[in-house]
Amino acid sequence: MEKREELYSGKAKSVFKTEDPDLLILEFRDDTSAFDGKKKEQLERKGRVNNIFNAFIMEKLKAAGIPTHFEKRLNDRESLVKCMQMLPVECVVRNISAGSLCKRLGVEEGQTLNPPTYELFLKNDEQGDPMINESLAVTFGWATDEQLQSMKELTYQVNAVLQRLFAEAGLLLVDYKLEFGVFKGQITLGDEFSPDGCRLWDAETREKLDKDRFRQGLGGVVEAYEEVGRRLGIQFD
Repeated sequence: MEKREELYSGKAKSVFKTEDPDLLILEFRDDTSAFDGKKKEQLERKGRVNNIFNAFIMEKLKAAGIPTHFEKRLNDRESLVKCMQMLPVECVVRNISAGSLCKRLGVEEGQTLNPPTYELFLKNDEQGDPMINESLAVTFGWATDEQLQSMKELTYQVNAVLQRLFAEAGLLLVDYKLEFGVFKGQITLGDEFSPDGCRLWDAETREKLDKDRFRQGLGGVVEAYEEVGRRLGIQFD
């Protein structure tokens, strides 16, 4: 697959065109940011670790019948993905209270949420990714009712698959966000899944093994990602 001009460069990933209009190359970089880009750093091995981690998770979701943009991992830092029309709506599921939910509602961190909460956010860095609802999404043309329903169903399907997968590895899936797009008329998961976009805690000690280590200055960020991967059976070497 020929890697052509850069189409997009985000906070931690870059997207490149290929000779096939239906396929893109997704490159995972070592860049790390938090707080809407106010805190930035380069973490050695992070791009490689996230690419390998994401490929493992995408294969698990594919096996569970969840449509994803992922085609295959090309090398340590690049994967081949479908070219989709992305929807500017982030879907967030929370199984345990943490992060912005605690700040917004004044609730204590670590509470099991039964049932899990489901929230929507507009993907807009300039506005700070504000929280929205289905009515706003439809009114402003960000997604249709049918698309929103499919996104919700798929997000909960992902939750069922990954909660079980991480539990078997002695981990708690605290929360995560997903983005979706349309590929040939079908709502399809168009996001990575790595410790960059979710919260993962050790089930016994509740040690944080995700991007909160970077946000909170705890150190050992990539080492924590690798620890999660090893528990899942991922080989990084």
